[in-house]
Amino acid sequence: MHAPPTGVTAALPPQQSAPAGQPGAEPSPEAPHPVPWWAWTLAGGLFVLYAALSLRTHARLHSHSFDLAIFEQAVRSYAVGRLPVSEVKGPDFPVLGDHFSPVLAVLAPLYRIFPSARTLLVAQAALVAVSVLPLTLWARRTLGDAAAVVIGLCYGLSWGIANAIGFDFHEWAFAVPLLACSLAALGSGRLRAAVCWALPLVLVKEDLGLTVAAIGGLIAWRGGRGGRRLGIALAVTGAAWTLLAMTVVLPALSPSGSYFYASFLGGGGGGAAAGAEAGGGFGDLLFKATIGLVTPDIKVATLLTVLAPTLFLALRSPLVLVAVPGLLWRGISDYPAHWGTGYHYSLTVMPIVFAAFVDALARRGTTTAGLRRYLAGAAGVCLLLLPVHSLGQLGRPDFWRTDPRVAVAQRLMDRIPDGATVQASDGLVPHLANRTSVSLHGWADSRADPEWIIVDTEVAPERRWPLSLIDESIALGRARSEGYRTVAQEDGFVLLNRPS
Repeated sequence: MHAPPTGVTAALPPQQSAPAGQPGAEPSPEAPHPVPWWAWTLAGGLFVLYAALSLRTHARLHSHSFDLAIFEQAVRSYAVGRLPVSEVKGPDFPVLGDHFSPVLAVLAPLYRIFPSARTLLVAQAALVAVSVLPLTLWARRTLGDAAAVVIGLCYGLSWGIANAIGFDFHEWAFAVPLLACSLAALGSGRLRAAVCWALPLVLVKEDLGLTVAAIGGLIAWRGGRGGRRLGIALAVTGAAWTLLAMTVVLPALSPSGSYFYASFLGGGGGGAAAGAEAGGGFGDLLFKATIGLVTPDIKVATLLTVLAPTLFLALRSPLVLVAVPGLLWRGISDYPAHWGTGYHYSLTVMPIVFAAFVDALARRGTTTAGLRRYLAGAAGVCLLLLPVHSLGQLGRPDFWRTDPRVAVAQRLMDRIPDGATVQASDGLVPHLANRTSVSLHGWADSRADPEWIIVDTEVAPERRWPLSLIDESIALGRARSEGYRTVAQEDGFVLLNRPS
């Protein structure tokens, strides 16, 4: 453990004097803290749950072109020594012009050995599972073993993590352990370690530079004279990188010559539209940053759901401020999916609010009885939310039941040769991305005139995208009229080939 820089100790929040392993105990910088067996067991158990959920979802053909196949095509490019491109985004689309996430190259050696979407899913499960360790060990040092176990379980089974694991792979998986390590170090007064863990976040995604800046701001605030310089340097680096990435790097690499996701902050739907009536421009932005943050109601519901697993005690720690940049851009976005609790958008919030939870409990000098009440309440909220989010699927018999149509789909996809150009239904694209040049059937930017087309005409209505059943039928009829021949048609799957 690193010793805090000069002047840091006095700036850190006071804690009760208590025996090591008891609530309010002050960490000892000199004493080693080996990882206990139960912490490894906890992380290992969570890894198994995450991997089971991801791999089973993929095996059922419920994974997606957006986003699993996009990331797999990027990693596949790195694995063969090329800059990342994604056929799903468009013919030879440069992924670094969409989101700046060079950290994906870390997976290239593993993917080269195991070229499959499953490699990304297992890697994500491992990255998220290991993030429980820094938070649990920090809680153990300050609150005791029993509290650490409960906090680790509540964090690992929290709804934000569950929903992210249940929806494909995302580059944010790399951010989760980095955030957990950085905030645990910051809460323990190890400011240089906090900086070292925070800096790599700028390589995960362009907007995370603002999160880095928030961590830097806290270090500057809590760290005395030495920490102030360190924190300011980190804050400036993070903010400057996000500005540079969004205004220079991404536009330079994007085929459109602009940062596409900036359009989400322009005029749009939902509650933000009401602000446009006031005049648009600055007025629209002002509306979004004020009234627009709490309208429509789903934004407030999401914020309450983010804080509920910690019984809102996270609000008593300044560490919760690290979540502000991420929650703010979601609140002012015009894209409705950003407002709710679905998909992966709350993945990086979970380590922040649970770090704030640990910090709040330690700062309060909570009595043993009070600590037990807080932990029981947190566990109760976790158990209440668990069945209604993605991990709850693991307890449903139908999740483990194999649809005979899956074998049909695999058999027909096996008839498509390696290296072929393909358009496929959304759920089939990730199963072809490791060996073909595959794009999404019915997507306007997909490569025209592929050699093969494979479509699931009987996909469940809630998973049908981007074409309706009628539009899909029209598209298949058009393809046949343009010379594609039907190679196979079985159990709702249609395989077409364009004669050479």
